[in-house]
Amino acid sequence: MKDTDIKRLLYTHLLCIFSIILSICIPSFFLENFSILETHLTWLCICSVFVTAVNLVLYLIVKPNASSKRSSISYKVTRFLKCCIYFLMSCFFFHVIFVLYGAPLIELVLETFLFAVILSTFTTVPCLCLLGPNIKAWLRVFSRNGVTSIWENSLQITTISSFIGTWLGAFPIPLDWERPWQMAIERKKMCRSFCVPGMVLGTVTQ
Repeated sequence: MKDTDIKRLLYTHLLCIFSIILSICIPSFFLENFSILETHLTWLCICSVFVTAVNLVLYLIVKPNASSKRSSISYKVTRFLKCCIYFLMSCFFFHVIFVLYGAPLIELVLETFLFAVILSTFTTVPCLCLLGPNIKAWLRVFSRNGVTSIWENSLQITTISSFIGTWLGAFPIPLDWERPWQMAIERKKMCRSFCVPGMVLGTVTQ
C-alpha cells in the first residue's frame, strides 16, 4: 500500500510540474508576444489556473483521504464555498505580508496581489484539496509529528519549500541596488524575476 501511494504521489508531482511547463508553452500559441517577463501578469494568472485545475483533478481521481461516508450535495456545496473563502483569505493574507515586507502599498498593487494568488495556488490549494477547510487538520499537519500519511508529509514539505523558495528568491532584490545593472531593471521586474522562480523551484524540487 505504501509503494502504491509513493507511485501515485510521484505521478501527482510530475503532473503538477508538467502543468507549470504547459502554462509557459501553450499560451504562446494563442497570445501574441507572450513571455514570462514581458507579460508576467498574464502568466501568473494562467499558471495559477493550470496548477489549480491539475490539483483539483488529481485529488478527485486519486482521493488520498476518501471518506467512507456518503456526503450530501448540500455538504459538498458548503465545503466548496468554504474552500473558496479560505483561498481568497490566504490571497489577501499573503498580500498584506508582502506589503509588510516592503512591497509598495499603492503602486503595483495588481502585481503584488497576483503574486499572492500564485503563492496561495502552490500552498493553500493543495491543503484545501487534501485536508479541506478543516483548521484542526491544518494545525495537526503543520505541527511537529502531526502527519499521519505520506500524502500529508509531502504536503507539509511542499508548502514549506514554497515559502522558503519565495523568501530566498527575494534575497537578490536589495543587493547593490545602486549598481548600473540593477538601475536598468525595473523593481517590478526584479520581483517577478526572482521571487516567482524561487517559489516554483522550492515547490518542484522538494
